[in-house]
Amino acid sequence: MMQGAWRGLCALAFMALGVSALVAQNALPTHDDNITTLRVYADLVQIPTLVLGKNYQAVPPIAENRFFVSIDGGPKFRVTHARQEGDDPISLAILLDLGQSETELMNRIDDAIAGLSLTARDRLWVYALDCKLYRSTVHDPTDPAVVKQAVDSVLALWNARAGVRPGGSCPLYLWDSVSVVTKELQARPGLRVMLVVSDGVDRGSRNNWNAVREYAQGSSVAIFGVTGVTNSRVENAFNSVCQLSGGILLPANPQNLATQMQWLMTMVRGRYIVEFPHPVTTKPAHLLMEITIAKSHDFIRPAGAAVLVDDPKILNDPMTVLPDASYAPQVGNRKVMTPH
Repeated sequence: MMQGAWRGLCALAFMALGVSALVAQNALPTHDDNITTLRVYADLVQIPTLVLGKNYQAVPPIAENRFFVSIDGGPKFRVTHARQEGDDPISLAILLDLGQSETELMNRIDDAIAGLSLTARDRLWVYALDCKLYRSTVHDPTDPAVVKQAVDSVLALWNARAGVRPGGSCPLYLWDSVSVVTKELQARPGLRVMLVVSDGVDRGSRNNWNAVREYAQGSSVAIFGVTGVTNSRVENAFNSVCQLSGGILLPANPQNLATQMQWLMTMVRGRYIVEFPHPVTTKPAHLLMEITIAKSHDFIRPAGAAVLVDDPKILNDPMTVLPDASYAPQVGNRKVMTPH
């Protein structure tokens, strides 16, 4: 069953490390050489973390002192702060795979998306993969009529064909499309969420599912999926992309599609924003991050995060104000093993 699939995935995510130092440096003075310039670390990492109970149901509020983080197998570190996401602004991209086998979902998808409870601070884009990738920007995500019109605009060609695939060449590259949408979301403000409605079957992408998963983690994009297919082989890849990026894959049929979409948004709003100081490291790498909750067997899925690497020269600069190492997680030495 869908709900039992891949529960064994650990509450892990990657922290992608770049090559720039995480510092905020004041501009050098041009008129007074006696002004001292300090480099101060802005060292707080925020990780949206999905927490669900038995059968993927909501859990009662969790005290922040029960959240811990471990980096690359290092010692568990109590997080600085944890709170529920609530109505924090989100940038939501919805990708509709029109090449999927379960076309009946698309007959009701416009009403289902229009029924999502979005706020004026949220941003919404709707994409459709239909031989090409089409995009529609929703200017007022709080107005169901506006949202529905945007969805119908990207479904126009598909509806004109009555859901029948066109003849000839029609590329339907699912993972490549997810990668493109991730790249566009990466530049968006707020918490980044992607909802993919698909059967999970890729039809010729250059990128495999694992490369897309890693890209989403490093871009802090949590991917949630809705599918009408229960094929275990396909489901596992799609489910892995979702869970390893901080989301989940939900089953749906035409009758419960709207309900499942609304439940998905409830899960997004119920995530915990877990905060802790970024680990001090000078080695570019992917760090394995594990979020745990004391005395809990809950289903925990953190999103990924991009953390900048510290420049050794800046670390040794006497004008750099370093963070207190005792208030940051220690990096372990576990090697990251990634599936293919």
